[in-house]
Amino acid sequence: MSKWTPTLIKSQAGKTIVITGASSGIGLEAAKVLNEKGARVIAAVRNPLKAKSVLPASVEIRDLDLSDLNSVHNFASDLNSKIDVLLNNAGVMAIPLARTAQGFEMQIGTNHLGHFALTGLLLNKIQDRIVTVSSIMHRAGKINFDDFNWEKKYSKWGAYGQSKLANILFSSELSRRLTNSKSNLRAITVQTCTKISSMARMIKANTMYHRMRIAR
Repeated sequence: MSKWTPTLIKSQAGKTIVITGASSGIGLEAAKVLNEKGARVIAAVRNPLKAKSVLPASVEIRDLDLSDLNSVHNFASDLNSKIDVLLNNAGVMAIPLARTAQGFEMQIGTNHLGHFALTGLLLNKIQDRIVTVSSIMHRAGKINFDDFNWEKKYSKWGAYGQSKLANILFSSELSRRLTNSKSNLRAITVQTCTKISSMARMIKANTMYHRMRIAR
């Protein structure tokens, strides 16, 4: 099997693609490549200033904080044009316990609930597909129905695994419903490679830092 490279991507001229978390990692690289291929790329980011410093000037940058459902609603309301692809990419990984603006545990709130709401609000505007980025860590995840919001004992990796499993379950069920309704839309889940993930690099750096402290 030949190795895939971005050179194999056909022209994306005339297409509009929304990418969450487009200021770093996979989202940043996707935004750059798709922009080079002629797409109208809308970078939905929490830090527009950072995005402006790393993205080509031709990429549209709009504010979106997935941990605040009011921000999600505002973003969707302000997006008046049709879009071809929604890339649900943004996320947080294995962070200390924190809460979203609406009180949800931060990882399930950002990684899943924010994207769930965004997809629903944009669904009538999407022409081609919804791509949701998950992780191999979904295999270690489970939906904790007894403590979905981690009000009792918190596990940062357990919460991350739950959020990534939720991504897959959401995308799978959305795909089933789209198929049953004979929609032309497609819902797809993709796995990330931890070697190129900015979140993975952050975790690796923190782990090394703590190991150095222990070794002292």
